[in-house]
Amino acid sequence: MRRRTKENVSGHRLPLFFPLSLCVALCIVLAACEEVEEAGAYDNWQARNEAYIDSIASLVGTRYVATEEAALQVPVGAMFAIRTEASTSAKEQYVYCKKITANAAGQRPLYTEAVSVFYCGTLITGDGFDGNFEGYSATDSQELDAADKAPTEFDSPSTFEVSGVVAGWTAALQLMRTGERWMLYIPYPSAYGTGGSGSIPGYSTLVFDLQLEEVL
Repeated sequence: MRRRTKENVSGHRLPLFFPLSLCVALCIVLAACEEVEEAGAYDNWQARNEAYIDSIASLVGTRYVATEEAALQVPVGAMFAIRTEASTSAKEQYVYCKKITANAAGQRPLYTEAVSVFYCGTLITGDGFDGNFEGYSATDSQELDAADKAPTEFDSPSTFEVSGVVAGWTAALQLMRTGERWMLYIPYPSAYGTGGSGSIPGYSTLVFDLQLEEVL
């Protein structure tokens, strides 16, 4: 008569009467392996994020935007940079942007105002960490279509103070207009710095698909 077997969580088949002590040891090993794999996702994290943002900066070239008029002149699909007021002793900091849609007739928010927005935030791996609609991610390198991955009737916007978000958002929002949708590529000094925030590790470049709905 063949001994009955059952499957453990890893899919391997074990004898029905497998010793309890060995089962416990196996579970500990499997848990440790999962922790190692999770930690490995952030190996060389600072260097990888700096390399990613360097590649974005190379696409921007010398297209720097500092005024409302200059922001209006940037065409859809073009990359450009906006200086941020990040609190750092390092060199000048920038948020790198790309317009998905433009709306010259829209309202521009002030530093002291609040805004209603749709947003989708991802790390350079494409993993999402926050947002209220699907949106584009850091790994979407194709030509971005305004009709693709757009907010739907089932999505709801969120409200933020322009002065109460990361430096990269604050700088970009003051040059956006209602009805516009931009991609933001924010280096860590203008995001959550070296310490990170919650599930976001330190040294993380943050990538947002951001649509400005309303100035409140």
